[in-house]
Amino acid sequence: ADYLENITIPSALITKSFGDRLRKAVDGGHMVNVNLDWRESLPHPDERVEYEFWTNSNDECGPKCDSQIDFVKSFKGPAQILEKKGYTQFTPHYITWYCPEAFTLSKQCKSQCINHGRYCAPDPEQDFSKGYDGKDVVVQNLRQVCVYKVAKENKKPWLWWDYVTDFAIRCPMKEKKYTKECADGVIKSLGLDHKAIDKCIGDPNADEENHVLKAEQDAQIGKGARGDVTILPTLVINNRQYREGNLTKGQFLKHFVQVSKKLLSLPFA
Repeated sequence: ADYLENITIPSALITKSFGDRLRKAVDGGHMVNVNLDWRESLPHPDERVEYEFWTNSNDECGPKCDSQIDFVKSFKGPAQILEKKGYTQFTPHYITWYCPEAFTLSKQCKSQCINHGRYCAPDPEQDFSKGYDGKDVVVQNLRQVCVYKVAKENKKPWLWWDYVTDFAIRCPMKEKKYTKECADGVIKSLGLDHKAIDKCIGDPNADEENHVLKAEQDAQIGKGARGDVTILPTLVINNRQYREGNLTKGQFLKHFVQVSKKLLSLPFA
């Protein structure tokens, strides 16, 4: 470990036995030609960056919510250019949890969950007696996932960025506009099919699984080298998580460039 800290040039680690063979060949006056095959170590040989943004439609959770929407607003332009040109493949995600079966009829679960306790979010104001409930957040999160899915089906996944920024501006909780009616207005302004989005959302009151939110819960669970996603906001680039303090446009573009050399030619890289 002490030696690794002193390595400042591009390097490759090999076994001692292979190194001894190379040294013996060089000492014997033989020409040594070594070819390095990096294909197995490159996560995306097509140079397209795959990333996920774990976020929340809640705008009343203080500094965390403020940093999320600030990041979305600042990164929207570059993100849409990267997606349109095929340099990236982006997927938004939303954390949701479930209510234990023994408590599904409790006041807390009824106000924070949909589909009979299967999908829940914390109360925005942490006060069950006023304002919006956690279940309102779950439904709006679900709507944003469905906006992405419908936009992607129409080969315009970048419209998600327009929707979330417009929704944050036009439909804030503090103005009591965090509603389906306001959301539908934003959806129609973007030319998306709100009926297809409603179909994707399904019935929040049904005592059954919602396949979209079930997929979100499954995606939260860590796989391979990537751990569980438990903190908002989180951005995952090629299975590596970045959170809060690193959540800036410049920081993420830097990580993108490290993965894809093609991005070096873009004006904002």
